[in-house]
Amino acid sequence: MAGRGATGRSGWVLPLCWTAVLLDGFDLVVLGSVLPVLLEGQQWGLTAASASVVSTAGLVGMTIGALAIGTVTDVIGRRKALIFAVTSFSLLTALCAVAPSVWVFGLLRFLAGLGLGGCLPTAIALVTEHARPGRSGSATTTIMTGYHVGAVLTALLGIAVLPNLGWRAMFVLGAAPALVLVPLMLRHLPESESFQRAKPERGISGGAEAVASLFRGGFARATIAFWVTSFMGLLLVYGLNTWLPQIMKSAGYPLGAALGLLLTLNVGAVIGLLIAGAVADRVGPRPSTISWFAASAVFLAALSIKLPGIGVHVAVLVAGCFVFSSQVLVYAYIGRFYPAANRATGLGWSAGVGRIGAICGPLLGGAMLTAGIAYPWGFYAFAAVGALGAVGAAFVRRPEVPQVQGSTASQRA
Repeated sequence: MAGRGATGRSGWVLPLCWTAVLLDGFDLVVLGSVLPVLLEGQQWGLTAASASVVSTAGLVGMTIGALAIGTVTDVIGRRKALIFAVTSFSLLTALCAVAPSVWVFGLLRFLAGLGLGGCLPTAIALVTEHARPGRSGSATTTIMTGYHVGAVLTALLGIAVLPNLGWRAMFVLGAAPALVLVPLMLRHLPESESFQRAKPERGISGGAEAVASLFRGGFARATIAFWVTSFMGLLLVYGLNTWLPQIMKSAGYPLGAALGLLLTLNVGAVIGLLIAGAVADRVGPRPSTISWFAASAVFLAALSIKLPGIGVHVAVLVAGCFVFSSQVLVYAYIGRFYPAANRATGLGWSAGVGRIGAICGPLLGGAMLTAGIAYPWGFYAFAAVGALGAVGAAFVRRPEVPQVQGSTASQRA
């Protein structure tokens, strides 16, 4: 009966996970949106250096959360882990609105990051396991449109809310949707059937066995290559979303236009995701991932050319199409590459190691801004990171021993 109930509720998986990832996307952009206001108003005596520390604190929390929750998910189940992640990060995000000091603000960002880090790999694992055969690439990129729709809505929210209600309102509004989402998840979100089948085989060692399996049976090379690629991909995502408005301000654009470019970047991300998923399902995730990272390198380097009027928006839109869907293709690749028994662990550890890159991205941007060389050299540095991501993806190889995946699409991975 449990299985039948889960099957009957499978139609809820994509919209609920999509909405959870949308809230994760809010967190991606909210700090970049409020930082110019905090810095201009010298809130808590904030400087570019201390802002980088706050950003890093949240990303350290995400790193720990991805490693821990991603692994625990393969032991306790996708459903419980995702509900816990959404509940915790929403509550702690709301508390950021009443932070009395930069240290409390940074601590809350760290604690919220623990839940945020576990949200994405858990949601991707659930959606992948409920996807139709041969459609896992599109399923992953579809759910990740929520990530960037959240980012787009946050950029729009920043333009409308920051001048009128201030930065604290941004955190309250970003956490509010969980009041509806969490009850819906408790009622309608099913557990994945692949997890339920694999659960009796795990034994007591549970999480440790899941992590060890990433390095056995010929998976070690691919695991390390995925970690390198995810590091580069998340460095790009968080570096650009945290500092693009400030980099564009240093290039002479007004704050309103700089926030508009952040919005444009994430609109491009949504367009790129829709295209990338279809391409990955047709030609396989490996060539798609390599090509997307290579294109990211080219178009990021092109942003160093200062363009007038609509030209800069077109350039940022195209760059966004490739930069953010590159990292999503890494997740799609991982979700198709590992077997169900350790899929969430593979996703969690790749995302966790990738979060170290997410930490380095804002630090890189902050250092370049402090040195006064963010424009144009910041874009050259990010382009080099994209090229290294393409190299990392090229090193992934499927083990010689066949893995039972249940679809011909997985063999193309």
